[in-house]
Amino acid sequence: MSTIHISAEKEDIKKIVLMPGDPLRAKYIAEKFLDDFYQVNHTRGMLAYTGKYKGKDITVFASGMGCPSMGIYAYELYQFYDVETIIRIGTSGANTSSLDLLDIVIADASYSYSNFPSLFFDDDSFLFFSDKDLNAQLEEMALKKRLSYKRGKIITGDIFDVYLDDKERLAKMYEKAGKTLAVEMEAAALFSIAKHLNRRATCLLSVVDSPFKDEVVSSEMREKSLDKMIELALDTAHNL
Repeated sequence: MSTIHISAEKEDIKKIVLMPGDPLRAKYIAEKFLDDFYQVNHTRGMLAYTGKYKGKDITVFASGMGCPSMGIYAYELYQFYDVETIIRIGTSGANTSSLDLLDIVIADASYSYSNFPSLFFDDDSFLFFSDKDLNAQLEEMALKKRLSYKRGKIITGDIFDVYLDDKERLAKMYEKAGKTLAVEMEAAALFSIAKHLNRRATCLLSVVDSPFKDEVVSSEMREKSLDKMIELALDTAHNL
């Protein structure tokens, strides 16, 4: 079978999907962490791979950037490929001085000022929740691996706020969300689709920039941080 955006056969997409934004990160994960992996999608350059992690069948599928792109792929994976669980693994900016660069964030919920949920589902909610059981298992695994993490609410935005000149207007937008840990661009779309299709989803983030810090994350530091987050997601998925 195939859809407009996915060329994979149905049996090639597994029940658990890890979803980075960047197609090349999906390739990196497959090459570094999966055994017996093979490419299952290349349509529109949105790379996806299926393989085994410690014997468990797992698919890694890129989402692209923003709610519309996440919305397309998450919906098709849930609705047409019978995926049960999606764990987004991405990068984020810090929304609080309590977060350090390279911290791992487990998203309990995401506040979105996007029109995506309203247009897709006629859902006027602004706050969308991840799966509590998945988050509990992520926390358990993080503790087992002795990984430091923060857990809480995040923001999903439609713009890359670094480019916005009017920071006061941005701050007023963020005030509506209340206290949040981090900002990214895809989680709320994923959570809203999972909600309406009765599937499971959560989001792991690695903090790579912060308006509260002067440091710059090197490419080497970023890779090591992302590897810890990726392994946390994979080990949790292995136990599902």
